[in-house]
Amino acid sequence: MKLYYSPAACSLAPHIVLREAGLDFHLERVDTGLHQTAGGADYYAINPLGMVPVLELADGTRLTEGPVIAQYIADQAGATTLMPEAGSMQRYRVMEWQNYITSELHKSFTPLFHNDVDSAAKSSLAGVLRKKLERLNDQLAHGHYLTGEAFTAADAYLFVVLGWAKFVSLDTSDLIHLQQFMQRVQARPSVREAMQAEGLRA
Repeated sequence: MKLYYSPAACSLAPHIVLREAGLDFHLERVDTGLHQTAGGADYYAINPLGMVPVLELADGTRLTEGPVIAQYIADQAGATTLMPEAGSMQRYRVMEWQNYITSELHKSFTPLFHNDVDSAAKSSLAGVLRKKLERLNDQLAHGHYLTGEAFTAADAYLFVVLGWAKFVSLDTSDLIHLQQFMQRVQARPSVREAMQAEGLRA
C-alpha cells in the first residue's frame, strides 16, 4: 500500500493507524501547494480533489477521506482495538467520534488557516471552536482516550487535529485533559515513528 501525505496534515492520522496496525506500506509526500508528488507526478491525476490523504492499494485502487482510510486499514489488519468489530456498539462509538472530528473540529480549523478570512471573523470562529474543545476536555476527564481506555482510530485523528491549534494561535494550555491526552498519544511508539517519518518533532 502507498499513503500519499503532506506533513502534519490530516493524512498523519491514517499514517499513525497504519503503524499501529503493523501493516506494510510506503509513503509518498505531496506538495499540496503545487499539487505534485515528491516523485514529480501530477497529484490531480491521483486525486482530482488535490487533497491528502489517498491510500493506494496493491491493485491500484485508491481510497480517499481519512476516517474511511483508517477504518479500511484497521479492518484489513483485524485491529479491533483501533476499530471495533462491525455491528458492535463500540464500533459505532468510534465512528461517532470520527464523524464529530471531521465535521465539527477539522472543518472548524480550516478557515483559521486562510489569509483571506479577516481577523474579526477568525476571532469569532475561534471562539466557537474553543467551546467544542472545552466539551472534548470534559469528555477526556472520564478516560485516557475518547471511548475509554483503548486507543482507537478516532484518537489518532483527534491528536492530529488538536495539533493544529499552535499553527493558528489557539491557546488550549488551560484544558488540562486535552493536554494530557496529547502527551499520552505523542508518547506512543507508532505516533513518534509517524511524526519522525514526516519530519515533525516527536
